Amino acid sequence: MKAVVCYGDGVVKYDKVPEPEMRPDEVKIAVRACGICGSDIPRVMARGAHSYPIILGHEFAGEIAELGAEVNRTAFAAGGKMLSVGDRVTAAPLIPCHTCPSCRQGHYSLCEHYSFIGSRQPGAMAEYVTVPAANVVILPAGVTWRQGALFEPSTVSLHALRLTDFQPGKSVAVLGGGTMGIFALQWARILGASKVVVLGRDRKHLELPARLGADAVISTLTPDYLQQAMDLTDGRGYDYVFEAAGAVETLKLSFALAAKRARVCMIGTPTREMCFSVREWEQLNRKEMYVTGSWMSYSAPFPGEEWRMTGEQLASGAMQTPVEMFAGIYPMQEAAQAFERFRDRSNVKGRILLENS
Repeated sequence: MKAVVCYGDGVVKYDKVPEPEMRPDEVKIAVRACGICGSDIPRVMARGAHSYPIILGHEFAGEIAELGAEVNRTAFAAGGKMLSVGDRVTAAPLIPCHTCPSCRQGHYSLCEHYSFIGSRQPGAMAEYVTVPAANVVILPAGVTWRQGALFEPSTVSLHALRLTDFQPGKSVAVLGGGTMGIFALQWARILGASKVVVLGRDRKHLELPARLGADAVISTLTPDYLQQAMDLTDGRGYDYVFEAAGAVETLKLSFALAAKRARVCMIGTPTREMCFSVREWEQLNRKEMYVTGSWMSYSAPFPGEEWRMTGEQLASGAMQTPVEMFAGIYPMQEAAQAFERFRDRSNVKGRILLENS
């Protein structure tokens, strides 16, 4: 088969490789669409992969091409889903051990002995990928391949809301107008937020969250952006703050925007060292805010309600994925050109998708 192979140091080639071998509890998926995640960039540009060469890709959708011998026998015995060749599917990329203390508590994202598609084992930027049957999620009728490739980032944003014990009727600030911020905005709306405000740098980039239901969008390049944001809550701050940019500035801004007893969740991962001044940190104490990180997207029973809800909301149309969410759509064989765009990440606004014809 052909696959997108990263050899390290920015070297990406569309090469012929052996088809992946399939274990009895796995399925083989013919990949139709696969997104380039922000976590793929350091694997290509900064020797950030566990090993090379590696086939990248973990945000994908496709069609089941082959079933392992034990797939439906095991599923039927456990009362689980039955799968068929030809099913349109996506899949959870995390492969937890299911036996460590975190897994036994249903905290699969914190698994101590996990594998991961497109990172620790071959990924989906290929004609075929194999995954455990337990990871497979069937796409509801009407959900497109491109939407299927957005399941994983949607579930990450929903997982963050679930970690904050999100309650309806409350105000929300989302920091970052990219893919994760757009999904956080829409989940807050779907789950009943009274007000959602999105803050980001690029005014043009904020047009999409404005269309998708934000009550207000504010550019942080505006001198009085913080005052504008606080005025929208009559100065009390936001009940929930979701940091989805992974920037030092927005991580600190989340503390300033939080109301007393607010719940603040860090979805983004910073790439620079950071420190807080005494005054900045004092907000945590004086407001008695609850601050949590969020990592991936899983809950019990595996892979979790996040995956079921994403399918339901995409099928119903409540969750929207307009074409503006994509910074570019390339044939799989042009992956090298697609990755080159990330030499200057400021020019990539949205997900880049690779497709097999």
